[in-house]
Amino acid sequence: MSLLTRSATGRRLRRIVTVLSRNRPSPHVELHFHNPWQLLVATILSAQCTDQRVNQVTPALFRRYVTPADFAKAAPAELEALIKPTGFYKSKAKHLIACGKTLTEEYAQAVPRTMEKLTTLPGVGRKTANVILGNAFGRPAIIVDTHVKRVSGRLGLTRATEPDKIEADLQHLLPPTEWTASSQQLLLHGRYICLSRKPRCGECPIYKDCHWEGKIPS
Repeated sequence: MSLLTRSATGRRLRRIVTVLSRNRPSPHVELHFHNPWQLLVATILSAQCTDQRVNQVTPALFRRYVTPADFAKAAPAELEALIKPTGFYKSKAKHLIACGKTLTEEYAQAVPRTMEKLTTLPGVGRKTANVILGNAFGRPAIIVDTHVKRVSGRLGLTRATEPDKIEADLQHLLPPTEWTASSQQLLLHGRYICLSRKPRCGECPIYKDCHWEGKIPS
């Protein structure tokens, strides 16, 4: 993408976000949490699962296991039973126990505040790390999940299909101060309006700015 094209696309993205902000002036992650550790656990559980389902599971989970040290000592079978509704519960339990051990042994139970350290934790990739950085620590972060991938592609904001490259493309289009809120707007737009199979184009507030050939004619 040339600098001229990038500049024009950046202006269009900011216009898109401004329109989306009229409906959601304060976009935020829809997972329920009270501290960075709870958000980390909830985000790991949200893989291949809805936030709504995770929010149904975490109250009982956090009553039983409070700190990373509690998770580190958890019996796998008991933890698996609590998180089973979120799917892939065996691998998620394994990650949560290992993550609890790492935080307890290496970080005094404090969740790291950098991408480099977060992505060394078991079960934590860039998407999860960006959720933590942007929503728990207020640091510039672009979350690229399946919704952001779909919406940014349909809007012509990127030609990339790999999350890391999409993240880099969106970073180039916006100042860091707007990364978190803007990516959250795209995420929520994809979750509720720009659906995968049956997009609700008739309700889309940014229909005119959509470059997707598959959009439903107005």
